[in-house]
Amino acid sequence: MSQLIGPDEIGQLAPSGYYVALRIGFAFPMEEVNAFPSDWISHYTKQRFMLFDPVVRWAYSNVGTVRWSEIPLDDPKRIIAQAQTFGMRYGVTISVFDSGADAQRSFASFTRADREFTTLETKLLHAYLMRRHGETAPPTNLTKAELEALGMVKDGKRLKEIAFDLNVSEGAVKQRLKNAKLKLGAKTGTQAAALASQYGLI
Repeated sequence: MSQLIGPDEIGQLAPSGYYVALRIGFAFPMEEVNAFPSDWISHYTKQRFMLFDPVVRWAYSNVGTVRWSEIPLDDPKRIIAQAQTFGMRYGVTISVFDSGADAQRSFASFTRADREFTTLETKLLHAYLMRRHGETAPPTNLTKAELEALGMVKDGKRLKEIAFDLNVSEGAVKQRLKNAKLKLGAKTGTQAAALASQYGLI
């Protein structure tokens, strides 16, 4: 197995399911993958476990990795024990955090039914999460003019209105939006504005 793992290998390393939350803002992650068993997701949601889950509490207050069997927090609702009955007998949780201006956290949990995760597997999963966390970081190269144009797109203004408000040509606005789309990896101006808003740039 290579030192850099991708989504395909994640399923092999965590055959009982996994959950990845990237760039958690005020309340929601920018990107989320929930590949836990569907009956567990349903049970977890109905029981409103998230508020009591020691795994989630650990992920929000720590950085690094921890095996579920080693989480030093109370589990009054026996969430980890219940997870075991859904085939997730062994788990590892990883949490990473930016100390920069955006100060965002990403975390993930990976599970198996057969054994604890090895130190190597944990390191590979940690590297995977760090890489995904970095890949979803907000771009830092958008200019003030590009952000200004995106803010107006977000407000529902048309090209002509944006050009008038900024006292520039429509061609200049188009160029700013084209540059912004490229930097954000967006297909449309509306999508670029939505991404910039998600990143907290506008």
